[in-house]
Amino acid sequence: MQEKGTISIHTENIFPIIKKFLYSDHEIFLRELVSNGVDACQKLQKLSQLGEVPGEVGELKVTVRLNKEAKTITVSDNGIGMTAEEIKKYINQIAFSGATEFIEKYKEEGDAKNIIGRFGLGFYSSFMVADRVEIITRSFKEGAEAARWSCTGNTEFEITPAQKAERGTDVVLYVNKDSEEFLESYRLRSILEKYGKFLPIPVYFDSGEKAPAEKEGEEPKQSQPEQINETKPLWTRQPSELTDEDYQKFYKELYPFAPDPLFWIHLNVDYPFTLTGILYFPKLQNDFEVQKNKIQLYSRQVFITDEVKDIVPEFLQLLHGVIDSPDIPLNVSRSFLQADSNVKKINSHITKKVADKLQELFKKDRAAYEKKWDDIGLFVKYGMITDDKFYDRAKDFSLLKSTEGKYYTMPEYGEQIKANQTDKKGDQVWLYTTHPGQQDAYVQSARRRAYDVLELGSPLDSHFVNLLERKLEKTSLKRVDADTIDKLIEKDEKLESVLSKEQEEQVKGVFEETVGDKSKTVQVSPMAPDELPVTLTMPEFMRRMKDMSMMQGMAFGQMPDSYQLTVNANHPLIGKLAGEQDADKQKALARQAYDLALLSQDMLQGAALTDFIRRSTELLAK
Repeated sequence: MQEKGTISIHTENIFPIIKKFLYSDHEIFLRELVSNGVDACQKLQKLSQLGEVPGEVGELKVTVRLNKEAKTITVSDNGIGMTAEEIKKYINQIAFSGATEFIEKYKEEGDAKNIIGRFGLGFYSSFMVADRVEIITRSFKEGAEAARWSCTGNTEFEITPAQKAERGTDVVLYVNKDSEEFLESYRLRSILEKYGKFLPIPVYFDSGEKAPAEKEGEEPKQSQPEQINETKPLWTRQPSELTDEDYQKFYKELYPFAPDPLFWIHLNVDYPFTLTGILYFPKLQNDFEVQKNKIQLYSRQVFITDEVKDIVPEFLQLLHGVIDSPDIPLNVSRSFLQADSNVKKINSHITKKVADKLQELFKKDRAAYEKKWDDIGLFVKYGMITDDKFYDRAKDFSLLKSTEGKYYTMPEYGEQIKANQTDKKGDQVWLYTTHPGQQDAYVQSARRRAYDVLELGSPLDSHFVNLLERKLEKTSLKRVDADTIDKLIEKDEKLESVLSKEQEEQVKGVFEETVGDKSKTVQVSPMAPDELPVTLTMPEFMRRMKDMSMMQGMAFGQMPDSYQLTVNANHPLIGKLAGEQDADKQKALARQAYDLALLSQDMLQGAALTDFIRRSTELLAK
């Protein structure tokens, strides 16, 4: 038969067409055409199982062939094929999905839902890169004749008889001048590996290139088609048939240069939505320079994107791995995606599975869990900060690490320090350090009171500290260098000063003159004699605001730093200073004590540090 006509574009299908063609990257055409070929093969498989296909179907496959000289790309399959009438029905009526009709017809059979193409527009993405497209196809039906469909990208088409011995479909793209990048074999191969690496039907790539001759004088041999996909990726198999080595090997395939994962979760849900996948817990660095977009999203083993925002909770985007679901709408707006009920259910389910896995690891082998905590703590805290439901689950397996290297859950820690670190108001005070080495003098001061100090040193911990204070009743957290130890945890007992009021005023004046900086307020207070002679602290509220602004990459307004300089009235050095009659010697002692306070906060630098070292050397030489 020979026929000419006009492609039917229905008004009600204009919007799906617009959405389908709003691609920023034209490489999508190859994903769509290969997916169509996989569909055709799966349809034939299904019909064969139902006894509707005579004889054996043989090896089903999709082949992509490149002919650089002819400037063509051909996508071939040996699947169900089409008759001329079916071409008119499925190709000429844009947005009529053959896959959708097939699913509706065989929906009672279950497996039909695995057909990939449900939108009916993927084929027309070929016109993004081609001036002309031909379809040569022959249906599997007995007595069917081959047909050729040809179109140059407008609404006019032509169907003519064709010569094709075997069932299946060849889609031939005559690549336009602007798209000749796709005539490079490496470019096509990279697209196939990106989108089709795990397609369920074998996909082959024929570069059309000739291999170098093995011996001198021999003709170069034509290269053979090479299979580029693994048809049964790990996430499609049952966890019971997989080993740890299988999971680790698959992880290395996905992320060749990444360190070994800590552990993983195998997702396998078929009700009330379909979801499969494997999520890996990577080793996270405490500098919080975390690269997201590491989870790959698939739909029926077709790669869609590695941008899983709105599908996976924000904190879970730190994970690596694969999720695959046919129930996630892929061709809709972000606002629709956020409101979709299946997306919300999947989001909640993944959160629950992650929490369950962590709870299981904690209960099964706490010692092993504690060893992993330094690697996963950042991830868990991020989840607790950003997701209240996750906080409720995680509060029993989230750990706190003390400067002595011991680990506690939050309830355990509250019990541990309750007796000694409850202030006169009845509130618990949890002390913490962000830099155990740098703040060691303050940590040692706390230990002399038998107080415990936590390590909370990651940039995220400034947010985590605020979270704990909101969630925990009658509990405050204070950095160990936010004030003198007696004021961090105020008790009923009060120390008396060995100095008179006149001596305290004199000492205060000497230090104010020595410091010469209005941002540092000087006070003289009675403290234990074994405490430092001078302590330099920044108030807790100001420290937190600075830490959080740094975390968010923001400047801390125009407010200058403010410090409290506390002079220990009961320290022997201060007693010596108060009893010294020589003003210059008083200033020298004050300067040395003040520099020691600066040094304890890592604030003594440059010429001031050099001068301090010189003075210290001179004092030792006397």
